[in-house]
Amino acid sequence: MDEKQSLVEREVMRFDDLPGWADDDHLAAYQAFAASAPAILKSGPAGMVDVCRAVLDASQPPSNRQAARRFFEDRFTPTRVKHGEPSGLLTGYYEPQLNGSRERTSAFSVPVLSRPQDLINLVEEAQRGALAEQMTHARRGADGQLMPFFTRREIDEGALEDRGLELLFLADPVELFFMQVQGSGLIQLTDGSSLRLIYDGKNGHPYTSVGRYLIESGVFCDSEMNLQALLEWLKADLERARDVLWCNESYVFFRVLGAENDTRPLGTNGIPLTPLRSLAVDTRFYALGQPVYILAPTLDHIREGTGGIRRLMVAHDVGSAIKGAERGDLFCGSGPLAGAKAGMTKHPVNFFGLVPK
Repeated sequence: MDEKQSLVEREVMRFDDLPGWADDDHLAAYQAFAASAPAILKSGPAGMVDVCRAVLDASQPPSNRQAARRFFEDRFTPTRVKHGEPSGLLTGYYEPQLNGSRERTSAFSVPVLSRPQDLINLVEEAQRGALAEQMTHARRGADGQLMPFFTRREIDEGALEDRGLELLFLADPVELFFMQVQGSGLIQLTDGSSLRLIYDGKNGHPYTSVGRYLIESGVFCDSEMNLQALLEWLKADLERARDVLWCNESYVFFRVLGAENDTRPLGTNGIPLTPLRSLAVDTRFYALGQPVYILAPTLDHIREGTGGIRRLMVAHDVGSAIKGAERGDLFCGSGPLAGAKAGMTKHPVNFFGLVPK
């Protein structure tokens, strides 16, 4: 736990206080936790580093649910952040699967851009979600002074042309926008190959929710808004969509991670993501790599049953819209089915962060 997190007021709990704790698949949670251990060992807070070192040095890691449960109970204490509200909000995100081309064609004309050389990080990537309301990236002007990077509209209108930044091309700006919101994408190319793209920086402007903009403009009511409805409305008229997309000045750049079969989706600092176990969090309250037990009693569509989700997850990612003590984004996986689950996820939740003893 770093200095800022240590100032947060927390209520200490017992594992017996966590509804459904004994019924979870702790081995699946352990495997997700272990996957992030190498990255956390490099830059995590002291307590988390000690636990991750023990994981990596273990000659006999837990091999069943009971042993994995003992691992967490022996090394962590469950806590809940005091923030004055009965619950928070859990949403979902996923890795889109899109068609694309290595060359610009009439069918694929929208470029996916790599990170410009003059883009400067003003905050650590792990903090860009927590500090999303301020400028997180910038560039230097001719006088050497820092200045805002180009906005989404300026980039769409050619501010970065002739720099050779084009990685590949997609069919329309709405597909690019959704991939930028999700932070990664699996691209099926016209030559039969596939590439996985991942986040490699943003222009530093604050994120503005297009869905919220349309609700406030009276186009949708709150109950009608979901990922699929937004996608259909935007794709119905690309000229109309362009002006709406420009209200979100934030713009994400990508890099090629590799072929589909050789890679997996990554979170912040290169942490491998595990579907339905990886969580994007606000790092003011939870450290990257920290286990977080969640209770979402009305979230039934994820497990196709009733009773919601009671599950130990791991903080593997951050996001510009993920701000608050009980605000999270659940990684639902790759492809259309994962996208459908993510798009339906907007549920009350309680978080119990596991703090190293």
